Amino acid sequence: MIEARSGPVGVVGMGLLGRGITACLLGHGKQVVAFSNNRADFAVAREHIKVAIAELVVRAGFAESLITAWPDAYVEASSIGDLSGCDFIVESVTEDLEVKRSVLAELEAVIPAPVPIATNTSGFSLLDLQQSMKHPERLVMMHWAEPAHATRFMELAGNERTAPVALFAAVSLAKSVGKDPCVLNRDIEGLIANRLGYAMYREAFHLLEMGVADIETIDRAFRNSIGVWAAVAGPFRWMDLTGLAAYARVMQTLWPTLSNATEVPREIRDLVAAGAQGITSRRGFYRYTDDEARSWSDIFRQNAWRLLELPAAP
Repeated sequence: MIEARSGPVGVVGMGLLGRGITACLLGHGKQVVAFSNNRADFAVAREHIKVAIAELVVRAGFAESLITAWPDAYVEASSIGDLSGCDFIVESVTEDLEVKRSVLAELEAVIPAPVPIATNTSGFSLLDLQQSMKHPERLVMMHWAEPAHATRFMELAGNERTAPVALFAAVSLAKSVGKDPCVLNRDIEGLIANRLGYAMYREAFHLLEMGVADIETIDRAFRNSIGVWAAVAGPFRWMDLTGLAAYARVMQTLWPTLSNATEVPREIRDLVAAGAQGITSRRGFYRYTDDEARSWSDIFRQNAWRLLELPAAP
């Protein structure tokens, strides 16, 4: 039987989100056992955690003792078997279905059956991942976002195979680390935020491909319009605030013209094929100097903190 307990949390995968998740858990007083196949990830993770903990102290008023205390609650596992004593597992490896299935199989070989496992994904359905599991009832969807220590964001989902207590354990963990979890009624690829986001990305590419405007203009129009309200209201609240009838009229004429493309746009395929990784490689849809890359990273993090200072929606 799946159990909800309060012991150490295991984190598998120490890439960008894995180390962010670890920082969030440690910042809220959790014990964490972290594992990565790439030992070099741990050095990067430790630096990331240091910065995140310092931000929680300076920006969010957390106890200064966290700065020196967190290493005592943090274990870098030498093998996945070192997670066997954890009471909850967060899997956050690369978004590759076969890789995730393989990791889940490794976890099930060492983690007792009552322990819930959360997969940090939004690209696959739970059913895709549960099909090869011995105990599919333990798996829940847990979608985090960076900077994980400084956002309220969390999406959770189960399905007909998921034990209610596993989902309850995920909700409890999310709330205990400062999240405002959105629990879906059903399991669906992309969950809520990514499905809305990717619809927007697709239309942005459509506008670019039609020659309506260049990249900078599309970005500026989006930021100066949707950026005004998206931090305080969702799409349905925004329609309420600005008049439903107008939206109904515009939908009649505009929706048939929106993109329904099913292929990855050429512009991003060409960039990826050329090795562009965005700000990490200093080249994406824009080019960045080292100073510009640091500046944009700072802008992003500062904005995350500003949003956290806004009152939660009623």
